[in-house]
Amino acid sequence: MKVLYSFNKEGQEAQTWMRELAAASTARIELIPFNHAPYLDPNRYIRAQLLDNLYFAEDARLLRLYRDLTEQLRVHAPDVLLVDTCPPYHPEFLRTLSIYKVLRTSDGPLTAYDRDFAYVHAYDHILYHSPAYSRDLTMADKLAYCGARRCDFWPMWLFDGAYDARRSEADLHLHERPVDVVFVGAFHIGKMADLAAIKRHFGRRCTMHGLISPKKNAYFNLRHRFPGWIRPIRWDEYVPLYQRSKIGFNVHNRGKFTVGNYRLFELPANGVMQVSDGGEYLGHFFEPGREIVAAETAAAMIERIEYFLTHAEERRAIAMQGFRAVLQRHRFAHRVQQLADILEAAVRR
Repeated sequence: MKVLYSFNKEGQEAQTWMRELAAASTARIELIPFNHAPYLDPNRYIRAQLLDNLYFAEDARLLRLYRDLTEQLRVHAPDVLLVDTCPPYHPEFLRTLSIYKVLRTSDGPLTAYDRDFAYVHAYDHILYHSPAYSRDLTMADKLAYCGARRCDFWPMWLFDGAYDARRSEADLHLHERPVDVVFVGAFHIGKMADLAAIKRHFGRRCTMHGLISPKKNAYFNLRHRFPGWIRPIRWDEYVPLYQRSKIGFNVHNRGKFTVGNYRLFELPANGVMQVSDGGEYLGHFFEPGREIVAAETAAAMIERIEYFLTHAEERRAIAMQGFRAVLQRHRFAHRVQQLADILEAAVRR
């Protein structure tokens, strides 16, 4: 089976996706990477209505993307078109493509009405990254309610480039970790109160980096009394930082209803003990208490982090169980095999 995988990434991250998608092909499934990011700024179609406006206006860059995708489909003759991360394809354009079309949702309920549910009718199959959605429905329930013809749980993963495969379990267990607490991620407004509370408590013991604009940085400091200015780090700086850190914490927008980001897998792969929200859904990824530590509030995270900073052997034991779990169950190679299982059954139908 051949899958043309259309995604949206930039810089070093885009290089990693291109390289690892191409390298992940097996005898069962061939992945053909296609990065749709360079064609036009995704902020111009970040919501379905914005994409509809571009399509109506016959935007030249959008139409060039559609021509190039059509040519890729002609050249490679794939069985499946899989679209990931901020879909740029208008339903009326997709309607002209005689191929099995799959949409992968990856941002949960915060963006579902902006760029997921509006497109459900245009795809044959929806893959969702987390079983959680709201207090009332799971994501599978919600997608079925929206009319999805077929949907499956397909979690995020660990890319080989997101950890150092040369380091053994023993190396990770024994080498020095001078950073007590770490967080690297997007500083969404919904997370800011918790992030600020944890940083204020741990001060210099907590290292934070992430995606944040100067305007949001100012807001973060003024609104939440955050003690410092957040700066981004490069993609290739993640692994060295994680491998110097003892504990990493994971905060999701809307808590357990968006659990399942890439950080969930990257922290344990680098020997970091992870404290995360996620509630009852956390168990879909790791075993709480053995491979990961569960905490639903900032206060609970602070309490658990303080405990494990002073109980080194317990911390290392959980970190090592998390490390084994992610390498045994959550590498991209595992996801590709799962994808083959899902799509082979679907396409046969």
